[in-house]
Amino acid sequence: MNVTQATRLVAEREIRVKLRDRTFLFGTLFFLLIAAAGTILPPLFAGSPDTVAVTQEAAGPLRDAGLDVRVVADDRAAEQAVRDGDVDAAVVAGPKVLAMDDSPTDVVQALSTSPPVQLLDPDAVNPVVAFLVPFVFAFVFFITSQTFGVQIAQSVIEEKQTRIVEILVAAVPVRALLAGKVVAGAILAFAQIALIAVVAVIGLQIGDSGGLLTLLAPAIGWFVPFFLLGFVLLAAMWAAAGALANRQEDIAAVSTPVQLAVMLPFFAVIFLNDNDTAMRVLSYVPFSSPTAMPLRLFTGNAAGWEPIVSLVILLVAAGAFLLAGARVYEGSLLRTNGRTSLLTAWRERETIG
Repeated sequence: MNVTQATRLVAEREIRVKLRDRTFLFGTLFFLLIAAAGTILPPLFAGSPDTVAVTQEAAGPLRDAGLDVRVVADDRAAEQAVRDGDVDAAVVAGPKVLAMDDSPTDVVQALSTSPPVQLLDPDAVNPVVAFLVPFVFAFVFFITSQTFGVQIAQSVIEEKQTRIVEILVAAVPVRALLAGKVVAGAILAFAQIALIAVVAVIGLQIGDSGGLLTLLAPAIGWFVPFFLLGFVLLAAMWAAAGALANRQEDIAAVSTPVQLAVMLPFFAVIFLNDNDTAMRVLSYVPFSSPTAMPLRLFTGNAAGWEPIVSLVILLVAAGAFLLAGARVYEGSLLRTNGRTSLLTAWRERETIG
């Protein structure tokens, strides 16, 4: 059995185990519900436009404002419609607005005369969207790499604790074990994100937010390759960290560098997203580029060549970390007599692996 076949075999085993894990399935369902609720419910809670009773002469401005207009014969009929609850408000001679117990703001604004407005930057991103998008990109990458990374490390430690790893190493190359776990984690993580994205897109369509989807489409397209390479980089680190430990209780101690590599870029993108210089630097740093570069593409602050250069840097970094992680993994996987230091694992790779 060559390394490619062994890698596929390990990946298939990891995927089958995870798909039978209720925690993973319920977690995926939970995120799908959040995506659906976050895109469908806000438009529903916004409510429908007021229904207004007016005579034919006053209907024009209200229709232009998007209100539901009901034409009546005269002012008396308009007032009666309000009292009967058939409409939310009525516009009668004066003009005067009639309502039962709450001032109909939409109707008043529709009848008000506003000065013309000229937007000097009509393509500017809505401030609320500009705040939420970096958080969403960073959160998706953070929570996914953290969740699946910890699971990879726990799987490695479990195999060491139960000594199953000795049987596995006798059957497949050590490097294939690492590659299989990384490949399986990447497939599961991407599948979960793809499901969430599909639900979110459907929710945006239902919620009539197609304009936002159009704005996000290029950034999401670039986020996919950045996400996959960034995940491979961090997954290799998590697997190596798991191989250094000998008990589940040691995972916090050995994974501190990996935790920092995940958390610091997350907070940097969140808090520095309005700093052009900082975001330009973060978009080329391998640990933060999976979120920083798609965000710069969304805001229009990145040139066309920049994501390509950033992706190449991330590809090289992911390959280097994968090779380094494989060396540490090979040098520590069969050491079951206590926690292994990083230096020992690096030096002992040839004799242990």
